Amino acid sequence: MAIEFKVNFPIATDQFIELLESSTLGERRPIHDRVCMQGMLANSNLVVSAWDGALLIGIARSVTDFHYACYLSDLAVRASYQNAGIGKRLQSLTQEQLGPRCKLILIAAPAADAYYAGIGYAKNDRCWVLERDISIHTYPA
Repeated sequence: MAIEFKVNFPIATDQFIELLESSTLGERRPIHDRVCMQGMLANSNLVVSAWDGALLIGIARSVTDFHYACYLSDLAVRASYQNAGIGKRLQSLTQEQLGPRCKLILIAAPAADAYYAGIGYAKNDRCWVLERDISIHTYPA
């Protein structure tokens, strides 16, 4: 298997959606909302991808300032290619693009806790999520 890794290489929306469908990430992403999926790709400023010929087999899609924080919003590897070190390589290549003080931050499914802990991530319970249909409440004075 000759896997090629690329940084900020153009990826078609259909390729992205198909990759997510072929991994466990598809069930947790809005893959049926094409406009959203296009926007996710277009507005990411760091995308590391893995290719087997013309087939997209992995992606690490991030939003970052390159100096302090990098939010790794999608890490997906096609199921038939998992357990071959591709996900780790995608993360390592992402980290190589960042400045010396920049940390990787991600939100993972509970089933992935052991994976991330095993490769060096520290669990952080300080994450907060505001769903789109929830309004910001005014803090009592």
